[in-house]
Amino acid sequence: MSNRTRRRWSNRTLPVLAVTLALAVAGLVATTVRSTPEASAGIGNLTWSDEFNGAAGSAPDPAKWKHDVGGSGWGNNERQYYTAGAANSALDGSGNLVISARKENPGNFNCWYGRCEYTSARLLTAGKFTQKYGRFEARLKIPRGQGLWPAFWMLGDDIGTNPWPNSGEIDIMENVGKEPSTLHGTLHGPGYSGGNPLTSSTTLSGGRALADDFHTFAVDWAPDSIVWYLDGVQYARKTPADTRGNRWVFDHPFFMILNVAVGGNWPGSPDGSTTFPQQMVIDYVRVFAYTTGGGTTPPPATGGRITGIGGKCVDVQAANPANGTQVQLYDCNGTNAQQWSRPGDGTIRALGKCLDVNAASSANGTKVQLYDCNGTNAQKWTVNADGTVRALGKCLDAKDVSSANGTPLQIWDCSAGVNQRWTFA
Repeated sequence: MSNRTRRRWSNRTLPVLAVTLALAVAGLVATTVRSTPEASAGIGNLTWSDEFNGAAGSAPDPAKWKHDVGGSGWGNNERQYYTAGAANSALDGSGNLVISARKENPGNFNCWYGRCEYTSARLLTAGKFTQKYGRFEARLKIPRGQGLWPAFWMLGDDIGTNPWPNSGEIDIMENVGKEPSTLHGTLHGPGYSGGNPLTSSTTLSGGRALADDFHTFAVDWAPDSIVWYLDGVQYARKTPADTRGNRWVFDHPFFMILNVAVGGNWPGSPDGSTTFPQQMVIDYVRVFAYTTGGGTTPPPATGGRITGIGGKCVDVQAANPANGTQVQLYDCNGTNAQQWSRPGDGTIRALGKCLDVNAASSANGTKVQLYDCNGTNAQKWTVNADGTVRALGKCLDAKDVSSANGTPLQIWDCSAGVNQRWTFA
C-alpha cells in the first residue's frame, strides 16, 4: 500500500487511539468532546469567523481556538512536536494567523522516535464552535517543501463517544510537499477511511505551486452532498451514493482544525531540499449557514438599498437569484431584489447571493452579476469615502453614465464620475 493511501488513516487518530488518551490524561493534549450546539443564523449568513486581526505576536483568540500539544506521531509517524507557543502559532499584525513549522527543539521535547527534531502547531475549535451543514472556508497560503503536510479539516463533535471513523471526517484542504501543485479533498467514515477513503484532487496548471500564492479552500456541506472548491471553482462532489453501501455519517455538527505536520507516512520526511522555518499563513476562516436548495431561497429583506446616479437603486434583474443574473439600476421599490447587506467579510449580498465580477475579469466593461458567495476577489468590495465601490482595482460603474431603468452595472477604471458614486442606506 502506498504512502498516499495510508496517510488518510494516520492523521486522524488523535481522539481515539490509546496514545492520545494517555496524552490527554497527562494533560498534554486537548481532548475532543461534544462541544457547544451548532450555530444558528439567518439563511446564508455568516455564523462564525476569525479575521485574525490583532497585534503581532499575540496568540490566536482563546475564545475560538485551542491547541493540541504533543509529539506522539499522531498515528502517522509524524516528526513534529505540536506546541501552544507563539513561536509556532501567532498573529502577524497584518490580519493573518501564522502557523510555523521549525527545525528546532528549544523545549527539549521528546517525540515517539526520541528527541524531537521539529516543532509546529495544531489549532482546533472543539469545545468552542461546531456547526452542522453550511459553507466552511479559509483563505490561506500553504508552506512548501518535501515532508510538509498542511491541512484544513473537520471532525465530528461526537468523536469522544463515537470513535473515528464513525464520527466522520471532512478534509477541506490537504497538500504534501512532494506534490506542490495538487490539492486533496477527502471524506472518511465507516467503510471508507484510512487507505480507502472517498477522495478527489485537483492540480494547478502550468506547474504552479499552491504555495506560490494565497488560495481560498471551501466546502459546501448539505444533508445529501459535500462539494469542494478551490478559489471558487468546484472540483469534487460526494453524496451518500458514493459510500459503497456504507453509512453516510455527515449528519451532525463538526469542529475545524488547522495544522502543519512535518513528516509522516504520506509525505515522507524532510530532506536536504527542505528549508525551515516554513509557514502556513491564514488570512481568515469563515463559516456560513446552510441554505436549503443550494442558496437560491431569498432571505428576508434585512439589508438596505444602494443608490446611484439619478437616485436609482442597485437592483437584481427580475429579482432572479440564479447565478449570472445581471445587476442593474432601477426605480427604488423596496423589494428584496434591492435589499443589500454587508456582513463584514467584504461581500455585498442580496437574495442569498453575492455581488460578483463575471469571471473575475478586471477588464473595463466586465459585467457585474449575482453569484454564489465563494470568497474570491471577484466578490471582495471596498466601500470608500469618495463614494466609490471597488473590486479587482476597478470601480462599480453604471454603463454609459445612464440612469435609465435597466442600465447594467459593470466595472471600469475609476474616474470620479457621477455614475461611479454610490450611497448605502
